[in-house]
Amino acid sequence: MRRRLRTSGRGHGWVQGRVHGRVQGRLSGRVYGYGLALALLLTACSGGGQAGPGATATPGASGDIVVASGRDVTGKGGIRQQLIDAWNAQQDREHSDVHARLVELPGSADQQRSQLLGALQSGSAQYDVVNLDVTWVPEFAAAHLIRPLPDALVGADVIKSVASTARWGGKLYAVPFNSDVGLLYYRRDHLKQAHVQETDLSKGITWRQLRDLIDAVEAPGRSRPKGYEKGWTTQLGPYEGRTVNGIEAFLSATDGAGLTDENGRYTATVQQLTDGIAELRARTQGAYTLGDAVRSDEGESLTDFADGRTAFLRHWPYAYRTLHQSLTDAQLGVAPLPGRAVLGGQNLALAGSSQQADKARELIRFLTSRESERCLLDAGFAATRESAYTADDVTCGVARTPGAASPSPSASPSGESADRMPRDDHGRPAYARTILLPALRRAVQRPRTPLYGAFTQTFATELGTLFSDDPPGDAELAAELDKELRKVLPG
Repeated sequence: MRRRLRTSGRGHGWVQGRVHGRVQGRLSGRVYGYGLALALLLTACSGGGQAGPGATATPGASGDIVVASGRDVTGKGGIRQQLIDAWNAQQDREHSDVHARLVELPGSADQQRSQLLGALQSGSAQYDVVNLDVTWVPEFAAAHLIRPLPDALVGADVIKSVASTARWGGKLYAVPFNSDVGLLYYRRDHLKQAHVQETDLSKGITWRQLRDLIDAVEAPGRSRPKGYEKGWTTQLGPYEGRTVNGIEAFLSATDGAGLTDENGRYTATVQQLTDGIAELRARTQGAYTLGDAVRSDEGESLTDFADGRTAFLRHWPYAYRTLHQSLTDAQLGVAPLPGRAVLGGQNLALAGSSQQADKARELIRFLTSRESERCLLDAGFAATRESAYTADDVTCGVARTPGAASPSPSASPSGESADRMPRDDHGRPAYARTILLPALRRAVQRPRTPLYGAFTQTFATELGTLFSDDPPGDAELAAELDKELRKVLPG
């Protein structure tokens, strides 16, 4: 039996920081991408400031702006920490006695949410800035745990779909920090072995075309790639990944008709739910989908794809960098996800209990500036500003990345390249402007409601029966799902 990494139930923010089998084996002990050069430069400029990587001092110490966040995909001492170090260096130059410190919360996304809710409600941890998943903003705003912010903090440069995640009840409660969107990764080498002539799918394909390509790979009498089992995989384990895949299928089937309105009231009909379930069933049928997908999270599905078990993978932007550490351009491609793709990401909010609100707002403005967003993009995140993708004069103001300075990325002490992610002539990830940015512009949101925790638990649990040994029919499951959602959502 194949040994698998068990992380079911954990959010992809937690999974991003882990090592997953062969995919990241070569990265052990190494700072992701360009982080090493950037960190060295920042250490030199800040003179070993107070907010070093991995800071774990007690939140709320005098003079500190405390930022609470989940794990950084770019690793220990990653780009988020480096940006905070850069702000601290700026404070030193301005002779300010205020510094910022990043506190990374352990556990899954759901556990981090619970920790933040408990800390802010009780005042047990004096956080000033909290990095919230985009689905949490309505809940924290409705509970008055975060403060309204000036509208000017989110200007026209922020991608429109992303900007909408920061508001609730007509007010701005957060500022987009880094974004996320579902993408389709594919194995060019698998398609070439199947004699597929066109292996550039960057313009996009439909689900029907995807199944046709899988049929080509599995054509009778044709030699299959080594280790290959089924056409595609995704995240269908009993956690938020199942909700995301379900929402993408539902919104694709109903032409974007959401399950809730802008005020969080439940608006779906049983027929819309029936259509969505039928679409999800078609996408996940056993003839095309890896069997392990129904138990997989981001890490497991990423490993399965990198190991060659599938030809296609639905995943997030950070996988572009991770997969390129073990796969070449000749082996790996990325394209828009067929149908609707869900928007993810994190937003920075000002804690209602902060005693240093003015400085905290200043820090938020710095961390979400044009230059900071370009730094985040170069490091592998999906940036939230249009200019990070389109304005060549906007560069990472914290430090010039090696990729932007020369066509050769930096090397590790062993002589092995520290970052194999393809980049364009201006140092951005090669797919950022042509694939990632358009995908973010078209992305759709999950239901926006202060009761999102109850919604996603109900939604994922009810959809689980679709992957059981004796699944109900579409209409039967839709009726049950409708009944349960009406119990947890108003309207």
